Amino acid sequence: MEIVAARGQASAAEVQAALPNPPSYSAVRALLRILEEKGYLRHEVKGPRYIYLPVHDPAAVRRSSLRKLLETLFSGSPTQVVATLLDLSRERLTAEDFQRLSELIEKAREDKS
Repeated sequence: MEIVAARGQASAAEVQAALPNPPSYSAVRALLRILEEKGYLRHEVKGPRYIYLPVHDPAAVRRSSLRKLLETLFSGSPTQVVATLLDLSRERLTAEDFQRLSELIEKAREDKS
């Protein structure tokens, strides 16, 4: 799904080529078909290939998915989500990442006022 969203459109072969340790072509096609059946993707026929396109704005899908995850696993607590993410990512975060996070928190604080 992310590969199709990032490219705007992609064939099964393009999705397969973009995956690390890709599954078989048939498995990629099956997954794309399932995503289409669930309403996340649609396809257009171009020559002998299906070209898959996202149905919804990827940012909106991420927000909706995160909202469900927040409710399901974190009792609706954004603080618990952020604490878990920081715990998992601590070693990979740079000084710039911490600065950006601080700026986002400050902006959210100002927007709430």
